[in-house]
Amino acid sequence: MADAVADGGRTDGENVPPSDYGLVVPDGWFRIPLEPDGWKAPIRALADRVFEGQDDAVLLKREFVKAVRTRAEEGYKNGGVELYISTTSVGPVPLSSSLLVTVAPDGEDVRLAARGRSQEITDVVLPFAGPATMRRTRTVPDADDSTGNQLPVTVVDYAVKVPNTQAVLLLTFSTSLDMFADALVDLFEAVAKSLHWK
Repeated sequence: MADAVADGGRTDGENVPPSDYGLVVPDGWFRIPLEPDGWKAPIRALADRVFEGQDDAVLLKREFVKAVRTRAEEGYKNGGVELYISTTSVGPVPLSSSLLVTVAPDGEDVRLAARGRSQEITDVVLPFAGPATMRRTRTVPDADDSTGNQLPVTVVDYAVKVPNTQAVLLLTFSTSLDMFADALVDLFEAVAKSLHWK
């Protein structure tokens, strides 16, 4: 696993808010910083990695870049600070998964409420970050889904209060690999448990 930590220093004192956070993500997860001037080069590098050796996949590569850019833009508009996309495969099967990290300055705006039947909400304690709320949801896209996805999507959210602030850090993991969903949810949990304040 690779240590993926945003810039910042440690804080001293019991009542001082953390200046940063750190996460440990699996090798093969590609980080895209969600700032308009910062995501273009990483998205191109990600596409080059995903389509390496596939010179005949120009259109697919272009669509991939467009989809990732759209996701980055949407994440940024909603307070996202970084996006991770898995480039890992097991044999010929890509382990399609991602993580969006969002900061909500006012935690009152973050409510992991029940949405539909295929979901569960649990209070958990992350070893280095403290109490959190976890929500797991499985949705089946509509036939006319704008993304073109027809596969069930499992989303796992962790909402974690930032100590000594009103802010909440939201980790949103997702995968469309339904047959491997449980195993990937375990992986998502391991990443969430690595969250620590700096």
